[in-house]
Amino acid sequence: MSSNEIADSVCRTLDRYFRDLDGETPAAIYELVMKNAERPMLEFVLRHANGNQTAAAQMLGINRNTLRRKLSEYDLL
Repeated sequence: MSSNEIADSVCRTLDRYFRDLDGETPAAIYELVMKNAERPMLEFVLRHANGNQTAAAQMLGINRNTLRRKLSEYDLL
């Protein structure tokens, strides 16, 4: 498995999350990670694209309609 700063950060955060559970059973980890990573990523890329959704979608490698749907889901429109 290749390593990078983002992956390392996710692993450190999940490690802390599991330690903080103190024996409790984790639930909905996928949703937790995606919601906590996707929104700030979308905000950052949109800012970097100066609000241009077409440019932001290209940077993200997704369709502009997909970007708009995700922005709507996170109340970023």
